[in-house]
Amino acid sequence: MSEKVIITCALTGAIHTPSMSPHLPVTPSQIVKEGLAAVRAGAAILHLHARDPETGRPDQSPGAFEPILSGLAGTCDAVLNITTGGSSHMTVSERVQPAATWAPELASLNMGTMNFGLYPMLKRFDRFAHDWERAHLENSRDLVFRNTFKDIEFILQTCGDNGTRFEFECYDTALLYTLAHFLDLGLVAAPLFVQGVFGILGGIGTHPEDVAHMK
Repeated sequence: MSEKVIITCALTGAIHTPSMSPHLPVTPSQIVKEGLAAVRAGAAILHLHARDPETGRPDQSPGAFEPILSGLAGTCDAVLNITTGGSSHMTVSERVQPAATWAPELASLNMGTMNFGLYPMLKRFDRFAHDWERAHLENSRDLVFRNTFKDIEFILQTCGDNGTRFEFECYDTALLYTLAHFLDLGLVAAPLFVQGVFGILGGIGTHPEDVAHMK
């Protein structure tokens, strides 16, 4: 292979609910275990979300991240990437708190407001163990995932003085232009680490043409 490849592993995310798979890590110990396994398999970056250990619901409180970070930081050399996306149901002030508190090497940053439709997954699953799961998916039918220019600037300013770099999450070509806008303003600096996200209802699709277009 002529070029180096950076493998990122998102250990749990915020989209999938516990009833969708028994393999979804939910508790801090499960997330740490899967993170260490991912590093052994070749992951150089661990993209971290936290969840309520009882219900599996996304939890963006700084305290929820503490046992995950302490369990990983001393036992592996992977870059730890704390989400500022959190969950699309949260406010930007909630979403930025873990990265602002723990000052990670890397934090994810969503680059634009969008419809974020998870409700089609209701057709794939009949039973849910927790009451919040069905509502979490159904409510996305009328959900706008807010990431305004002001929100993005707020996250950049809140975390920028910590030395945190950003993984810029772009769900369509318009978000690439938003990233270019912030580069022109001098609020972000090259080299840029861009994550192209494909297949979310409301964003770009998953066809080869879509991938080529984003590139």
